[in-house]
Amino acid sequence: MPIKRNGQFITIQQHIVEAQRKYRPGSSGEFSWLLSAITLATKIIASHVRRAGLVDVWGEQGTTNVQGETVQKLDLLANEALKNALGYRDSVGIIASEEDNEPRVLQEVDEAHGRYIVMFDPLDGSSNIDVNVSVGTIFTVFRNPPEVASTEESVLQPGAEQVAAGYVVYGSSAILVYTTGHGVHMFTLDPDYGAYLLTRENIRMPEHAPHYSCNEAYYHTFPSAYQRYLAWAKSEGEFSSRYIGSLVADFHRILLKGGVFLYPPTEKQPDGKLRLMYEANPIAFIAEQAGGAASDGSRRVLTVEPNTVHDRTPLIIGTQRNVNEVLHFIQKR
Repeated sequence: MPIKRNGQFITIQQHIVEAQRKYRPGSSGEFSWLLSAITLATKIIASHVRRAGLVDVWGEQGTTNVQGETVQKLDLLANEALKNALGYRDSVGIIASEEDNEPRVLQEVDEAHGRYIVMFDPLDGSSNIDVNVSVGTIFTVFRNPPEVASTEESVLQPGAEQVAAGYVVYGSSAILVYTTGHGVHMFTLDPDYGAYLLTRENIRMPEHAPHYSCNEAYYHTFPSAYQRYLAWAKSEGEFSSRYIGSLVADFHRILLKGGVFLYPPTEKQPDGKLRLMYEANPIAFIAEQAGGAASDGSRRVLTVEPNTVHDRTPLIIGTQRNVNEVLHFIQKR
């Protein structure tokens, strides 16, 4: 049920404004205006997802993106919704999408304009849309350093520099989770009101849970340390497997129920498959704010210095204890 204060539901816009007053008194409100663009775009995407099968959003577009992946029709709709909404915000200087080759400069940074960089995966798990499996949007926000002239250098910041991150799960309901570094909060889209209403505040992961999420079809290509962990988890650890195949959906379950999500390096993708900037960093920021942890197998994800905007990474993410169990097997080698 939505949380009420003084008998009133709390929308995400109200929540953001309250947080700004508490943690950044005297702020101009431009940051809340930026986040409102993201929420607007995700409402549009949620509407398309909800009508999949009734309108022509199923199937492939017939092209591939910069990642070499087949583009779905809904990928393009989601990408355009986010770019169009953010394009009208003076505070946004650079946007970067997983679907595009290069970051796009909207305006030069100065005291009044272009102070933020917004990066996003417009539709995570989009290949699942045709079979009605949950998909999602992931986003992250960085400050746009005015002293840096190069667009690429401005964008290539470690995840620890994020000022906000979040995701939306489009499932039985549309749920938005976000953090600005002061806890993790969850909102549910009420289609009658057309607003995201606060449903959980200051989320904390469970201390531990006997669940792992991993695509074991690639087990034979995993490094031996991951194989040993999985063997232990299924025998002595008595874990159960919970794998959906959409990062947002898999992580959302872990955020609320605990456990660990694994995407190890493989023989085919020794650097990992998930995108550092668009997927791993924002999800890792949320995990840490909820008391969890995120590692690439050797380092805290948020400390990794990116080389390109499309860098990939292995990912181990979940409760601190669950993540440490995996790292124990990696470090033993």
